[in-house]
Amino acid sequence: MNILVIGSGGREHALSWKLAQSDNVEKVYVAPGNGGTHLEEKCENIDIAVLNFEDLADFAKSKQIDLTVVGPELPLSKGIADFFESKKLNIIGPNKEAAKIESSKAFAKTLMQEAQIPTGAFKITESQTQALNFLQFTNFPVVIKYDGLAQGKGVFIAENKRDAEKYIDEIFIEKKFGENPLVILEEYLIGEEATYMVLTDGINILPLATSQDHKQIYDNDTGPNTGGMGAYSPAPILDDRATKYTLNKIIKPLINILQKRGIQYKGFIYAGLMITNRDIKVLEFNCRLGDPETQPILMRLESDLSEILLKCHTNSLHTINPKWLSEFAVTVVMASKGYPYSYDTGFEINGLDSLNNDKDIKVFHSGTKFLNGKVITNGGRVLSVTAKSKTITSAINKVYEAVHNINFINAYYRTDIGFKALRRTNE
Repeated sequence: MNILVIGSGGREHALSWKLAQSDNVEKVYVAPGNGGTHLEEKCENIDIAVLNFEDLADFAKSKQIDLTVVGPELPLSKGIADFFESKKLNIIGPNKEAAKIESSKAFAKTLMQEAQIPTGAFKITESQTQALNFLQFTNFPVVIKYDGLAQGKGVFIAENKRDAEKYIDEIFIEKKFGENPLVILEEYLIGEEATYMVLTDGINILPLATSQDHKQIYDNDTGPNTGGMGAYSPAPILDDRATKYTLNKIIKPLINILQKRGIQYKGFIYAGLMITNRDIKVLEFNCRLGDPETQPILMRLESDLSEILLKCHTNSLHTINPKWLSEFAVTVVMASKGYPYSYDTGFEINGLDSLNNDKDIKVFHSGTKFLNGKVITNGGRVLSVTAKSKTITSAINKVYEAVHNINFINAYYRTDIGFKALRRTNE
């Protein structure tokens, strides 16, 4: 079979790499892909932008693509699944209405409220005046969220009223995210964040391996939010009790409320959770796999990913039981210095070849491109260096040893990825 993967990040490289391992897959096309997918066996980059639905559909028809898999949220929020289905092309990913669980935080919060899904208290505001008035009656810190997509950068934690007013002005007056925004003011939850992802065909739910992301740019979870600076799987904080609770009290009610509204959801669901000693609450829903959580998760997947996705497409996820390695996998993101703000690109990346022969290490590319026989930096998050091992300690040691073998000008990475898991194991 031939598969088309849409996207250009580390998540899409991981998907392409895993799909290409299947004996049932002849070719994996990646649109537009990156420097890593260019070098991957059985993979070929296609120079078509993720929002160019017409050309993507024409390509899928011309190459007799059996299944298209969408990585990023933007094309899903713009209706790529609806468009492909109108052309009778098979695709994994929620339609535009279902994708609003991520593209509109107000929509997601309203769903959670209606379905009694545990989440922080919130207020949806439509104007600067409404938002400022609400601040008069709120406790600090408070979370301020822009309603739409902002690549992980639309959430601000205000420690005091002055900072909150400044951020509200940026959204409503300076139009930081565009015209006519909605803003959600939300209760600040204290605890530890974790990620729970599933694949659903709209009826059946297939939980994936657990994981934990590191969103802040600096060690010890300090500094501004990013798209993610590292992750590991499994996440010890998501034990059997926590995963059962999340499935039964969060994921299933979400599917049920969508069905009640006449919305069929087919694809991946990401639940960003805040876990305390007492309860679990939803911070956010995403309509796709997380990046970089996908990288360590797929590093641990023993089963054929193409078979799993085909079961989803045919509404038969209940007939499959994926196998996962018992090992830990840890991903460290190597970024361009200055990310998530301004940064320079175009620097050659050295040391990648030295890791090619270690089956327990995989370097997934994000912001890279292949130019004149060299891999060069081409984005903020550049590489997702991933290693697996029997224990979390050895996996952390292995991944950082690999990171130290890679170098490029202005490289930056956190030095504490996986340390939270250490505190919850007996190593």
